[in-house]
Amino acid sequence: MTTTTTAVRTRTRAPEERLPGAWGLGLRRGVLELKQFFRQRDQVVFTFAFPVVFLFLFASIFKDDVRGAGVTASQLYVPAMMAAGIMSTSFQSLGISIAIERDEKVLRRLRGTPMPPAAYFLGKIWLVLVTGLVETAILLLVGTSFYGVDLPSSATKWLDFGWIFVLGLTACALLGIAVSSVPKSGKSATSVVVLPFLVLQFISGVYISIDTIPDWMLNIGALFPLKWMCQGLRGVFLPSSAQVLEQAGSWEVGKVALVLGAWCVGGLLLCLLTFRWKNRRDG
Repeated sequence: MTTTTTAVRTRTRAPEERLPGAWGLGLRRGVLELKQFFRQRDQVVFTFAFPVVFLFLFASIFKDDVRGAGVTASQLYVPAMMAAGIMSTSFQSLGISIAIERDEKVLRRLRGTPMPPAAYFLGKIWLVLVTGLVETAILLLVGTSFYGVDLPSSATKWLDFGWIFVLGLTACALLGIAVSSVPKSGKSATSVVVLPFLVLQFISGVYISIDTIPDWMLNIGALFPLKWMCQGLRGVFLPSSAQVLEQAGSWEVGKVALVLGAWCVGGLLLCLLTFRWKNRRDG
């Protein structure tokens, strides 16, 4: 009788013991997020084509050599658009999609399941990581093929590229999760998220050369990660002669790492303080 009881208890506990943890569920959630993303062809085309189209437009209009910098204006746009593409696939994408999912009560239903909350966010991180890599690769291919941007020739530059990408993507993703709580509804999410992102692109050296932006605008842009992502990526893909265009006359690699790292910490704190699973009107 004791043996039978023990066997029954073992069979009833076994499924619980085999349940995947947050990392495993997060990976599965990430696969689901990616499938949903790539099934929406119009969203895929718009996400990956938008920065490429803007790169083509600005690089075609402003293509002359920049005096004293040893680069063309079109070459300046390539790393800047790469930074904007990273922020687009993380901050903008998460800020809008999470707000819509909250409004449609998707988050509320997920919160009522046994799935750990961390798995949901890990799934989103997998989504922005893959889409961010694809976006960056496309822009890098376009930049090297059509605008004369050279790939880094040293391991140090590639290492710089790696940590700038990781820190920038992480900071912008966390800010996207935090800002998703600002819109009052899913319908207003696009307007609420896109406006500050658009302003940041103008004052962070994405659309306008950094040496022509007023210092007071640059100082405001310096409070946010996009300006430092642009500056760090210019330091990776442009020759050292282009440093003269920067506000400080230097790539300031250490400061780039410090600011992006600080925004990763600050973004995490903002997420913990502001994130909600339900809309305000739902209580």
